Amino acid sequence: MKAVLMEGFGGVEVLSLGEVERPAAGEGQVLVRVCATSINRPDLVQREGKYPPPPGDSVILGLEVAGVIEELGPGVTGWQVGERVMTLVGGGGYAEYAVAYAGHLMHIPESMSFEEAACVCESYITAFLNVFMIGELKDRQTAILHGGGGGVNTAAIQLAKALTPNAKLIVTAHTSKLERVKELGADLVNDYVQNPDFTELVKEYTGKKGVDLILDHVGAKYLAPNMNSLGYKGRLVIIGVTSGIKAELNLALMMVKRQQIIGSVLRSRPVPEKAEIVAEFTRRAIPKFADRTIVPIIEKVFSIDQVVDAHRMMEEDKHFGKIVLKIQ
Repeated sequence: MKAVLMEGFGGVEVLSLGEVERPAAGEGQVLVRVCATSINRPDLVQREGKYPPPPGDSVILGLEVAGVIEELGPGVTGWQVGERVMTLVGGGGYAEYAVAYAGHLMHIPESMSFEEAACVCESYITAFLNVFMIGELKDRQTAILHGGGGGVNTAAIQLAKALTPNAKLIVTAHTSKLERVKELGADLVNDYVQNPDFTELVKEYTGKKGVDLILDHVGAKYLAPNMNSLGYKGRLVIIGVTSGIKAELNLALMMVKRQQIIGSVLRSRPVPEKAEIVAEFTRRAIPKFADRTIVPIIEKVFSIDQVVDAHRMMEEDKHFGKIVLKIQ
């Protein structure tokens, strides 16, 4: 089968289109003929040699796929060859065929294209897991979402507006993305280029109460302003550390305000745990995709032989929403 291969680790120059042996579905797995996948930030980190796949998963890049079931592995029930599915994968998405666990599959609603479906699993499930299942955002609460133009945070805005329509969203974004973030539903937008310290803005907006939840992928640089912006019993969910991994923390303030700091990753979670997350996402969120309340935001669709250009777009960070890779 065709697949995107890596010649060592490094920049986009290590990527090339080649041929590899088609994988086979194991116990509890299915083989998916991949129609589309998407580019995610962890793909770039893996390409650089800093984010290896979990043991047993494919070394080929790609964390989500949309396609058609080609074969059922031993022990798989409830699914049929030919069904349109979207799914998380531990690796292997940048290829014509990928193996996925049956418990991680979701039917693609009739209203969705393969390209739209390729956007759902990594970004929207990550956002759903961390904003709702871990962060426990409720209606009429207030949240800060950092990096409003990226896939996870545009997903978080859409999900929050659909599932908790009375929640207030403060979104930090690059100057070039402010208007689109507002249009997507942010209640307050902060330009992190012009105003890197957002604490005073948050205090003014919340009447000094602070926010209930912060979803952060920045890490060290934002730890202090995040904690200063959290209210009583507020939750800081950290899903990335793009600015570094070490920072000082005022433990006394954290204790007095009974705040929580929660670290979270999706890829390395056990297979059964991922299945539980997918099931809850399917129950609560998929109906919103089916009726087009939520429509995945696609910046651009590249063909598989344009993977270098797709990675460059992600690196330049000028996209809004998702970058899709059409496989076939």
